[in-house]
Amino acid sequence: MILINDRKLHVLLTAQKLFIKKGFVTTSVQDIIEEAQISKGTFYNYFTSKNECLIAIFEFAHEESIVRRHEMQQGKDKRDKNILAEQILIRMRVNREHNLLSIYEAVFYSGDAELRSFVRKHHLMELNWLTSRLADVYGEEAEPFVLDCAVMILGVIQHLIHFQSSSAETIDIDDLVHFTIRRVDAIMDDMIRNEDTLLGKNYSSALMEETETAPFCASQAVEKLEQFLTMVKKEKSEEGIKFTEFFLAEMRSETPNLVIMDALISPFQQLFKGTRLYYRSTEISMLLVRYIHNEQNLPK
Repeated sequence: MILINDRKLHVLLTAQKLFIKKGFVTTSVQDIIEEAQISKGTFYNYFTSKNECLIAIFEFAHEESIVRRHEMQQGKDKRDKNILAEQILIRMRVNREHNLLSIYEAVFYSGDAELRSFVRKHHLMELNWLTSRLADVYGEEAEPFVLDCAVMILGVIQHLIHFQSSSAETIDIDDLVHFTIRRVDAIMDDMIRNEDTLLGKNYSSALMEETETAPFCASQAVEKLEQFLTMVKKEKSEEGIKFTEFFLAEMRSETPNLVIMDALISPFQQLFKGTRLYYRSTEISMLLVRYIHNEQNLPK
């Protein structure tokens, strides 16, 4: 995760607008340069290619989903299936809010190896997250079967969405996801009872290895928070300064209060909603979630 400056963010948002309006394939780097009113050198100072620019857009949506999911689970029973369903819906809502669905589809049909590889990795990360959450919901006895179940859940949701798009009847997406999760009880119960697994632990281990993220670096995190504090001070946001200084003090402490830090992530991010620092506050929120998970040895 890289904290981006104002000009880079401007280029990123301009590119996203053009990808949605014109389509990713038909939008050129020159289109982005002209719309953003920057030089070619400025663009290539920020991104090595149009692909890298798109990947940065996808990364932000991914980070925002992680923060929202963490927020939703805070203080809730991790075994609650309704919370799991709502967390699955968050990713779908974020993609819709940022108008990314058509861009994902364009990437899928583009045949671009770099972009397809990126999308595949994020699909596997989603699968890894869902596998971990199913283990939370169903407990230790379900662990040999959670990967099989996660694959089936995503498959069912995907095909129900495709059916909806080709049908005259409209299915509410919330109902669709909650329906799928309710069906999991019978599937999981049958797999446990019959000890029936196709993928099992070997595939789970391979999945975790393939989706492993870079180790969290606390010193780099502190540096990014310091950069953000400078930005907040320029905006003269007293509340923003208080939040950021608190997080910095806790991360520098030998005994950080993770509970309070966790509780303040959501109001911290919401403080900047609708402002020019919202994207950065989301990046910082993601950083704080990773810090807390790292300190608690939880899955990222």
